[in-house]
Formats: sequence, structure tokens, C-alpha cells
Amino acid sequence: MQRRSNLWAKYWQTAVFFLITLAIVLGDQFSKAWIRSNLSLGEWLPEGAFFHLTHIRNTGAAFGILQDYTFPLTIASFIGVGIILVYAFVICRRFSFLNNMISKAGLASILGGTVGNLIDRINLGYVTDFLGVGTFPAFNVADSSVTVGTAVFAGSLIYLVVKEKQGETVISEQK
Repeated sequence: MQRRSNLWAKYWQTAVFFLITLAIVLGDQFSKAWIRSNLSLGEWLPEGAFFHLTHIRNTGAAFGILQDYTFPLTIASFIGVGIILVYAFVICRRFSFLNNMISKAGLASILGGTVGNLIDRINLGYVTDFLGVGTFPAFNVADSSVTVGTAVFAGSLIYLVVKEKQGETVISEQK
């Protein structure tokens, strides 16, 4: 009975991982499509507001760095997707203390954001950015997802290290 329970937990974790990834990719792509359909390039809504929607084409990476490096960034994204999948489904399973829903949710969020921007780079040759906050460079759902996912994943690893240093055994949801 215990084996069946562990198997169910493993499948559930995998399903949640891919559902989070899919939700982020779909939300990112739908929001970008709406922006491209409803705002002209460079247009702000509402104009001059601190929080605003704007239509920007970003051929670089986060914060507008590495402009016009679409091909190398596309290759880096493919490598990143591969690394995330290997980590999530090989490394985490070898080290049971890493195999938990919090770290998997963080990884799924990073993967969803990476795939969302990768789709833009492949299909359009640029990434559509549209969320503006003051003078901060515009970003999108995928960028937010990567940032939040990284914070969640790093936080889960820090938590595990702190617990380990305190001498507590960190028990995984699966063995």
C-alpha cells in the first residue's frame, strides 16, 4: 500500500509541475497577444501613469541588456529548459531531500517563464514586454514568473540548508 501511495505522490508532483508550467506559458502568451492586438508599439495605457501597460519589443534579455542577441539568447533558453528538466526529474529524485513541492513549483515557474519568452523569440524574433512600473524597464508575465520562481526555489534550498545545519532531518514527500 505504501508503494502505491508513493507512486501516486510522484505522479501528482509531476502533474502539478507541468500544470504550473502550462498555466504560466498560456497566461504569458495570451497576455502578449492581447497587447500586440490592442496597443501600438510604444503606446502607454494610461498615458503617463506610474503603473501602466506599454507595448515594447525586446530583442535582448532582462532589463534590455544584450539587445539584438536573439539567437544566442534562444540557444541559452533551450539549454536552460534542458537543465531545469534534468534537475526536476533526475537530480531531485536522486537526492530525496530536494524532491518537494515548493522547489518543484519554483522550477515549474522558471520553466514556464523561460518557455513563454522562448516561444516569442522563435516566432517573432523578439519578446513582447508590456508591464511598466515607473522608469523600471518593461517586463512581462514570463519575466515575473522567472523572478518569482527563482526566489521560491532559492528560498526552498536555503530552508533545507538551515534545517540541515540545525541538525534536523529534512524528510521529503517521497522516498
